[in-house]
Amino acid sequence: IAISKTADMNFGNVAVSSSNSGTVVLAPAGTRTTTGEATLPASSGTVSAASFNITGESGYTYSIGLPSGSITLETGDQANSMLINSFTSDPDGTGTLTAGSETVNVGATLNLSAAQAAGVYTSSSDITVTVNYN
Repeated sequence: IAISKTADMNFGNVAVSSSNSGTVVLAPAGTRTTTGEATLPASSGTVSAASFNITGESGYTYSIGLPSGSITLETGDQANSMLINSFTSDPDGTGTLTAGSETVNVGATLNLSAAQAAGVYTSSSDITVTVNYN
């Protein structure tokens, strides 16, 4: 069984109030919802769930392992940061290889602090997704 990344995770443009925090939940389907004081500006920017191509023996089932902790995103100058966590996938937990291949999409929750500084935030570490035959 093998896994290869085909698309990066991108939350797009988001905003938060100056006095309260919030979250942006990116579903594996690439849709976004908010909680708290987070908002989604009219100009959405690039929004995409992470996507992986799984290949192996046709008809075999496999388990999907997602990060259990948080990953830090930082601005280029590392002056500002925020966390992503609560990773989810589609399929959820297990999949079956049809014709020896399947796509797994991964979403997560972006945690915004009150008055989160504007900027482009990236991670210096990869989101580790694993697959193993059942």
